[in-house]
Amino acid sequence: MSNSYKLSVNHTTTFDLSESDLKNLDAVSVEKDKFHVLKDCKPYKAEIVAADFIAKKYTVKVNNNTYEVAIADALDMLIKSMGIERGRTKVVNAIKAPMPGLILEISVAVGQSVKENDPLLILEAMKMENSFLSPRDGVIKSIAVSVGNAVDKGQLLIEFE
Repeated sequence: MSNSYKLSVNHTTTFDLSESDLKNLDAVSVEKDKFHVLKDCKPYKAEIVAADFIAKKYTVKVNNNTYEVAIADALDMLIKSMGIERGRTKVVNAIKAPMPGLILEISVAVGQSVKENDPLLILEAMKMENSFLSPRDGVIKSIAVSVGNAVDKGQLLIEFE
């Protein structure tokens, strides 16, 4: 199976390339991150100015023109077609009890702004105190429990706006 790639240049133009297209590319490295490229008998000077290997994004200078290039392989395109974006995380809008227990302390109030990792509440379960920290920045929309309440697994504790 031949690999295929989709290149997005400056978020405006896309190119589809196959593995054979890359093998036929006439490019010679002249220095670290600098290349001499021939395309349709025309010479080009290319330089990789910046690279983010994890995000597969590069800044490339070709004949003194700078381009932002994003590369996606077949797996990246499949993941995107499924509606999943790389690097995006699920936004947590509610905190639910992971196990039955007793609410010992609530550190926030409705309408309060919280930052990620701020303490929200303490749940005692199996003789252990479990501190719940905010998973994200946000505002407390509602608190469904009070200090001293017994809670069941999956019960709503705190909801974010």
